[in-house]
Amino acid sequence: MNIGIVCYPTFGGSGVLATELGKALADKGHNIHFITYQQPVRLSGFHANIFYHEVRVPTYPLFDYPPYETALASTMVDVILNNDVELLHVHYAIPHASAAFMAKQILAKQGIKIPVVTTLHGTDITLVGRDKTYSPVVTFSMNESDAITAVSKNLRDETFRNFKMEKDIQVIYNFVDVKRFNRKPIDAFKKVISPNGEKILLHASNFRKVKRVDDVVKVFVKVNAEMPSKLLFVGDGPERPYIETMCRESAAHHDIRFLGKQEQMEDILAVSDLFLLPSEYESFGLAALEAMAAAVPVISTNAGGLPEININNYSGFLSDVGDVDDMCKNTLLILSDEVKLKEFKQNALEQAMKFDINNIVPEYEALYKTFI
Repeated sequence: MNIGIVCYPTFGGSGVLATELGKALADKGHNIHFITYQQPVRLSGFHANIFYHEVRVPTYPLFDYPPYETALASTMVDVILNNDVELLHVHYAIPHASAAFMAKQILAKQGIKIPVVTTLHGTDITLVGRDKTYSPVVTFSMNESDAITAVSKNLRDETFRNFKMEKDIQVIYNFVDVKRFNRKPIDAFKKVISPNGEKILLHASNFRKVKRVDDVVKVFVKVNAEMPSKLLFVGDGPERPYIETMCRESAAHHDIRFLGKQEQMEDILAVSDLFLLPSEYESFGLAALEAMAAAVPVISTNAGGLPEININNYSGFLSDVGDVDDMCKNTLLILSDEVKLKEFKQNALEQAMKFDINNIVPEYEALYKTFI
């Protein structure tokens, strides 16, 4: 199959999922055409079946805001016409679904029918898409798609709750390449971070308010007072300066490190003992799944789609949003007992296996084949 994939090229979950899906499909012999404004961060190296098409947006004095959606639709048309693309798979509704509709109509005038699959990832529905500025276009574009998928049951339900949907939504979960993440730790790396065998806690996110990163600090300060431990922060975003200040003013500041954005998360997860994700909402929680694939138990909230992947008292623990004391108690429960920690690590890996790339990608292939 010749598949066009439209996504954001950034570190966010939708871009990561779209890129990893494209790479997996290419490995199975399909031709994949990525269409976006810069090369996706997870797209590196040469692959004979992968093609990248950059969306160029000319700037003119007339435009305060260059019309990316129009440029994207035109690029879609060009790529489809010149590469025999058979289907468009757009990730994140805004503006990809509406641009795909425009491209579809342009091609229809030329007698070319191009099916469009739209995958909903989270904030395109729960935050941005619900804004009345965008809602009518988002609703229309989703309903004009030939198929709609969501990355969790929770996100599917949220979409039906907040939009007037005329089409069914198929749940196809996010996935993880367990083989990539399940690796042995680099001893030298671990000794630098934890020279005396301290337990290593990890948080990775885009440091937005919805992630409640300040709760990570509050949990760690309490844990650090009870047992030797280290905290690693991975990622960057608007809340990072505030979180850094909060850490410097805490009693545990010597045991906290900020690593910034990292592409090789598997090396960091390999040396970690526990992953903290106290988010106010997660449509799925890909960062938690990647941690579990590395056999790292997860302490998370019970918000959004997280209970669908993190099983309470099995792969980790779930707490109410903002319940720092409960998260601290559960963290100490796992880390203070080596036998229990080993058990939780094994359980986390077994749970992640359900979402392995080899189980999920065939679901997308089967969906494509209903149109091609």
